[in-house]
Amino acid sequence: MEILSKSLEQTEKVAQEFVKKILAEKRDKALVVGLHGDLGSGKTTFVQLVAKNLGIKETITSPTFVILKNYTLNTKPYTLLVHIDSYRLENGKELEKLGWREIINNPENLVLIEWPELVEDVLPKDIWTINFGFIDETTRRIDL
Repeated sequence: MEILSKSLEQTEKVAQEFVKKILAEKRDKALVVGLHGDLGSGKTTFVQLVAKNLGIKETITSPTFVILKNYTLNTKPYTLLVHIDSYRLENGKELEKLGWREIINNPENLVLIEWPELVEDVLPKDIWTINFGFIDETTRRIDL
């Protein structure tokens, strides 16, 4: 489904619908969501809005330099939001050094990963995908 968002408010509505959908998911492993798109296409903003809708109060910033950030959730079935930015990684082996296998094997983890194509060699087969596109200063394309 393709959505053209012309404002932060419209993108937040997309994030709200996404959160409703993921909260209904019952899984035996983590839910991994790959966020594809160029720089400035809205990936981190989407993560911020998803986190807000999951009740996270702290400021969400891109983990570009630390690679991975964890946020505690009080929203079942998830107890941890794992935000990963793979931009600086060369392959999945580097992600595995950060405890990737443990992260994806825990069904209470929600993993939002920016630049997943850089570590696709270690991604599960059932990854969800969202594509983001920069249209202009106020418009983004979101493909769910």
